[in-house]
Amino acid sequence: MENLREPHSPVLSTVLVLSAVFLTISVVANDPDSLQDFCVADLNSTVNVNGHVCKAADLTTADDFSSAILKTPAEITSKLGSLVTLASVATFPGLNTFGVSMARIDYAEGGLNPPHIHPRGSELLYLEKGSLYVGFISTENKLYAKTIKEGELFLFPIGLIHFQLNVGKGPAVAIAALTSQNPGTSKIARALFASTPAIESAVLQKSFQIDDAEVKHLMDVIAKT
Repeated sequence: MENLREPHSPVLSTVLVLSAVFLTISVVANDPDSLQDFCVADLNSTVNVNGHVCKAADLTTADDFSSAILKTPAEITSKLGSLVTLASVATFPGLNTFGVSMARIDYAEGGLNPPHIHPRGSELLYLEKGSLYVGFISTENKLYAKTIKEGELFLFPIGLIHFQLNVGKGPAVAIAALTSQNPGTSKIARALFASTPAIESAVLQKSFQIDDAEVKHLMDVIAKT
């Protein structure tokens, strides 16, 4: 019988290859899947790996999978009026290899969690108390922002600049879930004006169209926040 199937076209083959590559990239875009039931981090190990070495299974207890780190309200001393308490693998070793972490953010009245990014995780924010003006900026420089109330959620995509400002009366409290055991945080202002060593003033002058005196003033102010 004559073979009625048409041969694959070069375009179709290319599409299939690109699709396979995209799916592969998507799979490894966040923390890798665990290959065992658990891997409580051994924070005392001197072995360097992409993550943490596992604590011996026979030394693991139920306490390794429990933490009260987010229970207590933070004492806010920052001039920004906010404080983030992060339950990541560094403070909750049981999270190792699970690709998740959580944070508690306490805000004084008018407090700000300043513009920052998480290079390794998206963030889902749940507002437990108060009222927040929240938002993120896309790579096309578009702002997505709104005021959220108690019981509402807001999503911040991985790697995008985002912020939260307490616009209610009194303090506010939010709980955030992140898609990495170690999402990382880079505060934009501190990264630019309080790095170690300092960025050359000319870079900041041209970037922000300000003079050297203004750069030095911002470096001094932001280093103290």
